[in-house]
Amino acid sequence: MEQEVILEMSTVELMERLEEERKQLTKLILNHAVSPLENPNKIKIFRRMIARIETELKKRSFEENQTEKVQQ
Repeated sequence: MEQEVILEMSTVELMERLEEERKQLTKLILNHAVSPLENPNKIKIFRRMIARIETELKKRSFEENQTEKVQQ
């Protein structure tokens, strides 16, 4: 998923996607422990995607807090 797609998604969609990505990563790691994956770089790709989504969520949360402080 591209960064542009992440920016277009709503916060609720991002949280759902984050949960889904974490489940997929857990599955991938467990499968890799049992038998080697054909492409172990997929684990790295999932970790990066999770980090991108978490970063965007934190950024949005920070922006919301800043706007609340300004309004007060």
